[in-house]
Amino acid sequence: MRSDHHIVVLGAGYTGMFSAIRLAHRTRRLGVRITLVNPSSRFVERLRMHQVAAGQRLAEHRIPDLLAGTGVAFVEGTATALDPVARQVVVDGAGTLAYDTLVYALGSSTDTGLVPGADLHAFTLNSPEVAGRFAARLAEVAQAGGAVTVCGGGLTGIEAATEIAESHPGLRVTLVSLDEPAAMMGGKARAYLQRALERLGVTVKAGARVVKVLPDAVELEGGELVHSDACLWTTGVKVAPLAGEAGIAVDDRGRVLVDATLRSISHPEVHAVGDAAAVRMPWGVIHGTCQSGLPTAQYTADAIARRLRGRPVRPFRFGYFHQPVSLGRRDAVIQFTHADDIPARWHLTGRAAVAYKELVSGSPLLTYRLSKRMNVTTIVSKGGRALQQAAL
Repeated sequence: MRSDHHIVVLGAGYTGMFSAIRLAHRTRRLGVRITLVNPSSRFVERLRMHQVAAGQRLAEHRIPDLLAGTGVAFVEGTATALDPVARQVVVDGAGTLAYDTLVYALGSSTDTGLVPGADLHAFTLNSPEVAGRFAARLAEVAQAGGAVTVCGGGLTGIEAATEIAESHPGLRVTLVSLDEPAAMMGGKARAYLQRALERLGVTVKAGARVVKVLPDAVELEGGELVHSDACLWTTGVKVAPLAGEAGIAVDDRGRVLVDATLRSISHPEVHAVGDAAAVRMPWGVIHGTCQSGLPTAQYTADAIARRLRGRPVRPFRFGYFHQPVSLGRRDAVIQFTHADDIPARWHLTGRAAVAYKELVSGSPLLTYRLSKRMNVTTIVSKGGRALQQAAL
């Protein structure tokens, strides 16, 4: 290994930030250089964007402050082009960065291009700025006693709908979902969640497909119009096109195809983590969550450090553990799962679930602070019996 080995990490979300900080700790005696690239110097807590959308003020965290003491260089700018042959990244406003190893952690965002009008008339939780604009609109709608529609019955949509309803009790909040809300949870957890939605006055339209978003309504399949003074879009995911445009092998969703050690199958000097990677376990491809993203970042930092030392690397192994969802600030439900994300028998509700969810939401920042001095694990399960059985 050359003493000037340069590692570039693209993206400072949950996974990119953890990759950079853990890499700095694991390679501190190897003389490598690490550069973290991100469009903004603000670290975004994606797990809390529904709170911003509801009008709550959150603590602001700056990326240079989180990196302080690690030796990681921060470059503020957007990666606009990638040349995996020359091993270079073009960063808007910062020129060209050469790398020996690249950690691709550009993440994902909500896709508003799936339904006509969503890109024009719906808000998302893709950034604090957009969520903040929705919060400003929400305040106007609440003052007039208007109606808000949340599209998407996954955990993000549920958290947003309940947070909005609790923060603005005079609003008429409708949750539109193609399936039953939180369909991935067990029956008891779903029943508890449904009671919470009813208690908060959220109207649920399950089994409804949105076909168009209008300035003042959401049109459902069949022609029904749901009046909406403000629409929040939380369904559909897209990833950055940079890897695919550069000729790196990607799947049909644009995620980097990786081997068992999370290296690109076409360009092994590129490591992909989090939502940007198509990570396959024996039961299927991991879906993007912070729960799965942080372990990929931890593993990748350790794998890179081991390779730089000439040591072997074992395949990545991961199993799910829970499905946590907040229901406003005073309620929550936690569905515990098997490693393949199938609901287990156990779930947690009420105040204990609120404390649990808050611990989950705050854990990344604590992990970053501790990881400057020690190796902190974020892998709760490596798959266990579920992984072994799926491999048979």
